[in-house]
Amino acid sequence: MRRQFILIAVALMVLCAAVAFADEAVLIDFSLLGADIIKDPAGGEALTQNRATMMDFSTVAGASYTDEQKKQMAVSLAIANWDVVLASSSRTNENQTLSYTKEAKVDAEAAKYPGSTVLGVRVHFPLEPFNSWARIEPPFEVPAFEPKADIDDTGTITERTGAQTGDPVTARMSRFEGSYDATTRITTALGVVKNVGVIKAISVSVRGLNFPHGLSVILKDQDGIERTMFMGYLNFDGWRELRWDNPQYITDVRNRELRIYPLYPKSTPFVKFAGFLVTRDAAAPGGDFITYVKDVKILYDKAVLEPLRDIDDEGLWGIVGQREEDRKRLESLRFGAAQVMRYIERQKQETKTEFSE
Repeated sequence: MRRQFILIAVALMVLCAAVAFADEAVLIDFSLLGADIIKDPAGGEALTQNRATMMDFSTVAGASYTDEQKKQMAVSLAIANWDVVLASSSRTNENQTLSYTKEAKVDAEAAKYPGSTVLGVRVHFPLEPFNSWARIEPPFEVPAFEPKADIDDTGTITERTGAQTGDPVTARMSRFEGSYDATTRITTALGVVKNVGVIKAISVSVRGLNFPHGLSVILKDQDGIERTMFMGYLNFDGWRELRWDNPQYITDVRNRELRIYPLYPKSTPFVKFAGFLVTRDAAAPGGDFITYVKDVKILYDKAVLEPLRDIDDEGLWGIVGQREEDRKRLESLRFGAAQVMRYIERQKQETKTEFSE
């Protein structure tokens, strides 16, 4: 009898432990965003785009552009393409020109992340003593429903058709969801993680250079609502993991408000990475600020369980697929139009710096 009681107690402890631990995912890993295709059109041998995250916006450019122009209307999440947007009070020509991102390589002999590619950020804050901020964001809003595709060396995107081999969980994921490791049970995404309920914690692997500025992570959910989580200050030297723990997270399920949600065709909730926010206090020194980021990770509860279904609801009705296709089209129109406008502006820009004799 006593032995049975011990076994039951152990089983309950294991069950409680399973409830207490959330799923883990790498929301975005900058070591996967190095430039590996397409040379600089302006000349030189440097590569400019990232193969895995290429997006082609020529489909929304209209019929007034040549084929050669449309070839240039492609962009990726390559690190050098990320934008640094300063507060309006700090957005002078000089400050904005000196604020940008750059691909940084960690030394092969380094103790942490040897040989990895990381996001390098330079922000030029005003020298005057007033509060300011800078937002580091991707060149386009990370699409949540982009299908798997093959990208060649020229950046041409070919959507995959038919059955996909390999891990079945990875095969069900969209392109920017990345891949799932069956051994570690961790998803490594390129900016989007789906089936996210309550976020338990967020961590950022960042290298500080003793600047007293604050760092926040910006996330966006399936309703387009942005939330900014303050991670901490960067007044340290070397790599460190800054962590945000959700103060509203309830570990004991008995204290949670339990609800029953309809399953199909309710869309699966997701979060996408929207950028970083660097805040500078008026008392802090202005001028150049430098930092490096390796990745952003999240711990979260699943929104819904994924049991085996005896009927393929989506295969029969196709409701979610149609909604995702419509949403993808709207996303493409929104950030695709902005990319086309940037391309047109580059075409109009004068490249000479000296007058003709």
